Amino acid sequence: MCTTLIITRGASKDGSMMVAHSDDDELGDQRIIYVPAQDHEQGAMRQVFEEHYRYPRLVTYERGPNYEPATHHVSESPNPVPNLTEPIGYIPQVRHTYAYFDGNYGIMNEHNLMMGECTNGAKYQPDHVTAEEAEKNGKHIRLFYSQELSRVALERCKKAREAVKLMGKLLDKYSYYSTGETLLVADEDEAWVFEMCALPDEQYHSAWVAQQVPDGEVFVAANEFRIRQIEDNRKDVIYSELLKPGLEYLGWWNPEDGPLDWLSSVSNGEYNHPYYSLRRVWRVLDRINPDLALNPWVTRGFKDIKDGSYATDYPFSIKPEHRLTLQDVFALYRDHYEGTEFDLTQGVAAGPYGDPSRFVGPYDGNQNNVTENQHMYGAWERPISVFYQGYTYVNQLRPKTAEIPEATRGLCWFGPDVSYTTCFVPFAAQALELPERYQSGDPQIFDPKTAWWAFDFVSNWARLNYQRMTRADILPLQQKIETEEVQKTILQWDECCRGKNDREARDLLTGLGEKNANEVVKKWHKLGYRLIAKYSDGYCNLSDCKEPQNIGYSSGWLALTNYKDGPTSYEMKP
Repeated sequence: MCTTLIITRGASKDGSMMVAHSDDDELGDQRIIYVPAQDHEQGAMRQVFEEHYRYPRLVTYERGPNYEPATHHVSESPNPVPNLTEPIGYIPQVRHTYAYFDGNYGIMNEHNLMMGECTNGAKYQPDHVTAEEAEKNGKHIRLFYSQELSRVALERCKKAREAVKLMGKLLDKYSYYSTGETLLVADEDEAWVFEMCALPDEQYHSAWVAQQVPDGEVFVAANEFRIRQIEDNRKDVIYSELLKPGLEYLGWWNPEDGPLDWLSSVSNGEYNHPYYSLRRVWRVLDRINPDLALNPWVTRGFKDIKDGSYATDYPFSIKPEHRLTLQDVFALYRDHYEGTEFDLTQGVAAGPYGDPSRFVGPYDGNQNNVTENQHMYGAWERPISVFYQGYTYVNQLRPKTAEIPEATRGLCWFGPDVSYTTCFVPFAAQALELPERYQSGDPQIFDPKTAWWAFDFVSNWARLNYQRMTRADILPLQQKIETEEVQKTILQWDECCRGKNDREARDLLTGLGEKNANEVVKKWHKLGYRLIAKYSDGYCNLSDCKEPQNIGYSSGWLALTNYKDGPTSYEMKP
């Protein structure tokens, strides 16, 4: 349930290509893992694993030491050393695979190939089918979901177009299972949107299409397919040979009706409720170019109100009003519709302190599913910065200049937990390891030594007095680190790596990245401890020995409660 962006180099202020992704998976595995480059014997086979998000997402000896069983040991856990993850199949391995950063999906590799992701609803969402099951039941094998597909691409590819073609080839041969998916793929020159789903036929078993994002434009996806009409002879579109004959065979598309509309042909639309996806798409596009005056309420491209999620109001990609900085992209991921009619920091549900969180309950339905017959008791707006974010990252590939060494061009800015209250720290794509704090931690067992728990604690504690804590304490520290301290750090990295050979530079970046990230985590721990004392018992306890301030509640919020009916005199209420 994610939000993912591409900012092409012509759309960024400094000429960087950027791919961003928020992994909104509640209590899934929130670690960023370093997978090393590896050499393999001739004829070796690569394991393919089933989709999995809960901690640990993967336990294997095949992906380097950080996924091995010993790395998951937690003394409080009922199963401190988990069993190895069983593969669901195998594909031929290549002789050499590249190093990459891995999360619940592949993130970025040592050659600066970048990935983003979001899950989408599809009309057909089958389980995987192993080779043994396929042979026994006369079915086609279904081996790949987007998780493993993105990892194979990062292991084997240096360029985005190469990755698109490889992923398409793998799906055509080994087939696809589970939900619809969008993967974003970019290098220094090109950015592509790769979308895929399963089809309910043994001959036409999978469908995929990829569209290039024009340079100078920004793309956003938010849990709904964003590619629409597929016309022949377009250089910016690639699709499977199975796609059109498969959809025609299934009766999901008729060539006589005109060009194939990918979204409406293979998907039932948005997750959970109307505007769950479209509102986020509108918000990003409207923030980066308000002059387009896009309407948050869709009006075009559907026959009746039930088909609103198929609307064509929002372009595939747009040019921003101003070229975006890295901080602009961070800000997009920290949005709760502030200043709009959908502002989640306002109203009764925000409580007395303007908390934008809207927790999911039994009346809210399945947040990770599309259904045509779901009964709606009501709905909350779905913001970009949502309380169940596990992590957010912005991959940045800086332009080739004399000032920027090759070793420091590729950066993954990683923020654990909720994007609004996190702090993005950089890791160089050519680093040879990641800090242990960021590669460890079970989100269901509190462990203050891990990075994720440092940020999750601050995010949760802030809900005691959200606006005051975020504005007075959290955001100022966040801004200071991200704009002042970390920028100085990047300049230091550049200077240290100039004139160094490849190995020397990579060793330096590994140590410098770990030192910087660990210092940020320590500052966040210190921030958390300060918030506990400063806002204890509903006061604002100042550190300069002044008397604690009574915070209380605003008059506007009190007016919405039964405060005015309280005992202000000895007279009996009528």
